[in-house]
Amino acid sequence: MPFETQFILQDRRSLHTSTLEVLLVFLRLGCTSFGGPTAHLGYFRKELVERRKWCSEDTLAEIIAIAQSLPGPASSQTGFALGILRAGWLGGLAAWVGFTLPSALLMIAFAYGHSFIGGRIGSGLLHGLQLVAVAVVAQAVFAMQRSLAPDRIRIAMVAGAAALALLLPPQVATIAPIVLGAAVGLLLRSDVEARHDPLRFPLTKVIGAASAFTFFLLLVALPVLARTFAMIWINVFSAFFQTGALVFGGGHVVLPLLENAVVARGWVTQQLFLAGYGTAQALPGPLFSFGAYLGACVRPTPSPIFYGVTGLIGIFMPGMLAMAAVLPFWSIVRGSHSAQCALKGINASVVGILLAALYHPLWTVTILRARDFCIALLAFVLLTVWKFPPWLVVVSISVLSILLASAIG
Repeated sequence: MPFETQFILQDRRSLHTSTLEVLLVFLRLGCTSFGGPTAHLGYFRKELVERRKWCSEDTLAEIIAIAQSLPGPASSQTGFALGILRAGWLGGLAAWVGFTLPSALLMIAFAYGHSFIGGRIGSGLLHGLQLVAVAVVAQAVFAMQRSLAPDRIRIAMVAGAAALALLLPPQVATIAPIVLGAAVGLLLRSDVEARHDPLRFPLTKVIGAASAFTFFLLLVALPVLARTFAMIWINVFSAFFQTGALVFGGGHVVLPLLENAVVARGWVTQQLFLAGYGTAQALPGPLFSFGAYLGACVRPTPSPIFYGVTGLIGIFMPGMLAMAAVLPFWSIVRGSHSAQCALKGINASVVGILLAALYHPLWTVTILRARDFCIALLAFVLLTVWKFPPWLVVVSISVLSILLASAIG
């Protein structure tokens, strides 16, 4: 066998081995990574930097910065980029599949199972999950404010963004505060550090350009196709893609967008929406797997599993395309002082949007009596003061809610 052919075959075997390795590693992370996006990044660091030496601390920090600057789920995008760094674009795909699959399957299973839960037990369980959702979002608001809006100016931006998110029509209630936050960030021109040392990923600029083109093409074309063709799956995919494309900050920030996408259209009831959101807190893996649950809950639909997969792919695809588009060009973007300033303003607006979501729909729909407030407060204390794992808080509060519903009614 010629040496060149032998080398190519060995290189392909190595690539396939690396891709399988990435899949198995992230499948394990997808089964064990509880606690939300910030905790996920801690799991990534321990497994991939400390244990497996896939990259350095500096490289991981750089990837996290990229993910936080883009629309989409930050932890999933970080995993996607780490997979690319390890095994090319196939490695990125393997990382996403491994990290997402466990929680997606569990969420679709819950979409099937909740319809069999009835009576006081079922009502208590669903309401308990809704109360946990209030506590989790409240925790996220306080945590994000401390890190993303620590000074007076950015706290004022938080308040302004929250007011806009509550007062503007749903179609612009999220994007308008983000755009204004970017503009204010540019005007303030605060001091930020711009780095110029290269960070290279095994993606060509052609792939980056193609990903960017696909992102914007689908963003524009899907709403047109949804209006043109009376096919529910196109409407569902378009709604979830639009949601994924407009989520800056990832995680809990997706809540108001998804609420507008599925509840406002009558596809999913508010009760089922909040119950699924509460359930997602107890599961490992990315919160965006909530999209699989909502897709499976869409009514009317002939195939909940198909629509669950449609919702899952629709909500994740924009973030993955955005990451693939930016990585080949990041060394240029990261040196821009203006881009860094705009991102600081966007981050403050994200906190405001989340604060608005805490009030409506979470608080207005869930906190109906003093008992509800006390239970939600207990969940908040367990999460923030006692540092209980979210899954344990979900289980504890759900059991308490069931017991109270059974005893009091």
